[in-house]
Amino acid sequence: MLTVIDTVKGSGIPLRGNDIDTDRIIPARFLKCVTFDGLGENAFADDIAGLEAQGKVHPFRDPKYAKGTVLVSNRNFGCGSSREHAPQALKRWGVRAIIAESYSEIFFGNCVAIGVPCFRVSHDVADKILTWIEEHPSEELVTSTQDRTLTMGGEVIPLELADGPRGQFLDGSWHARAVLMSHADDVEKLAGKLPYMKFLAR
Repeated sequence: MLTVIDTVKGSGIPLRGNDIDTDRIIPARFLKCVTFDGLGENAFADDIAGLEAQGKVHPFRDPKYAKGTVLVSNRNFGCGSSREHAPQALKRWGVRAIIAESYSEIFFGNCVAIGVPCFRVSHDVADKILTWIEEHPSEELVTSTQDRTLTMGGEVIPLELADGPRGQFLDGSWHARAVLMSHADDVEKLAGKLPYMKFLAR
């Protein structure tokens, strides 16, 4: 079944900083897993430990943001290695949408593939949203893929999302396996016409 992803509702997670790479999102030692289960609890593990050593709290360990679903950051988010574990870790932590100034292209594509919209905003708008979340940690944010907007404290803020990924979220084609399964009858008919499939069926 194709799943449409339009509205994402929830409180925000402010993650200030440029060039937050995939090695920081999920450190390499956690990539030994056979499945992606459990990655969420290790998101930003090294950053969290580093801040704790300084007596500080990372947003992903701050109780104020524990139920956050809309992650907001700055420039070049998700840069570095192409590991698909990074968006998987964020989604399994609870992130359902991301707003940032820009993204690594591969990270962006990996997010589309698991149904996490990544919206773009200018530096000034990102700072405005980050500050608002810090001042209203439990307040709800609402992103709309259809309208390309963020509703924040009664204000509607335009978001950028290219037509291609926007269309995938709105027609469900972001989920490659679901698209394949929706045409299962056609696939089976075609497979029946392929001579080598008879040998594979033996």
